[in-house]
Amino acid sequence: MIDLWFIIIAFLWTGYFVLEGFDFGVGLLAPFVSGDGEEQRQSLQTIGPVWDGNEVWLITAVGAMFAAFPAWYAGMFSGFYLPVLLVLVGLIVRGVGLEWRGKVENPAWCDLGIVVGSALPAFVWGTVFADLLYGSAVAAMLGGAFSLTVCLLHGAIFLALKTDGPVRKRARSAAVALSAVTLPIGVVALSGMGTIPALAAVAALAAAPALVWRRREGWAFVAMAATIVLVSVAVFAQLRHAPLPGLTLAEAASGPYTLTMLSWIGLIALPFVLGYQGWTYWVFRKRVRPAVQVAEARPGQ
Repeated sequence: MIDLWFIIIAFLWTGYFVLEGFDFGVGLLAPFVSGDGEEQRQSLQTIGPVWDGNEVWLITAVGAMFAAFPAWYAGMFSGFYLPVLLVLVGLIVRGVGLEWRGKVENPAWCDLGIVVGSALPAFVWGTVFADLLYGSAVAAMLGGAFSLTVCLLHGAIFLALKTDGPVRKRARSAAVALSAVTLPIGVVALSGMGTIPALAAVAALAAAPALVWRRREGWAFVAMAATIVLVSVAVFAQLRHAPLPGLTLAEAASGPYTLTMLSWIGLIALPFVLGYQGWTYWVFRKRVRPAVQVAEARPGQ
């Protein structure tokens, strides 16, 4: 049961990083790939129906840690109190910016909040997990730089996949340009781990911009998702031996009765959550077109 719940928690964190990764990237890139306010609205509309649902993965992952591994939860979130506080501030500011942008006359402060609120968690989570693995400030900064650039590249590819018109062209160019920064950082950050998932992540990361160059945005998005999954596998494979320094997984775990009850709750609830989110993405699967194209498609209105 201990190993099962560790795998479940790793799965929840991985889902959060994959889904919120492009959310953060879009929030960071929207002002820079958009020529005007209407194009920025188009960019942000790609994540409008899903960003708040994606954050549920974080809540679920943290809640599962609290219930299944309370010592791990307590040690991690007290030891990284300030970084986690920065993440929460970023998520709040970002959420307010996304919700209020279409309701105020001057959305400039909302746009700034979205950028800052996307950058903070994208960078800080990388520093937290790198510090957990290596306990070094240098490793933490490298981990933060890697997670931030991966989110930027992931967001650029998602924008190229989900938009049309000038925004799509700029997003594709941004993805190719960002790869020149992301790939070297990824090689340095992951090659030191020396594990098969980490090396495979480097290969997937290199494939993503090449696929964008060939206008295969869907496959490029798959490659970026695979990169994040493989990095997560490499990270949690190391954390399994010691989720915190001096703490084993068995020492961090709740009792057998608690883990059994959690398993029954998860067995009932998780399929509904996954099914609902999958249905949401299916409903909003089409590209977000520029307003001019939408108007041309509805000549009678």
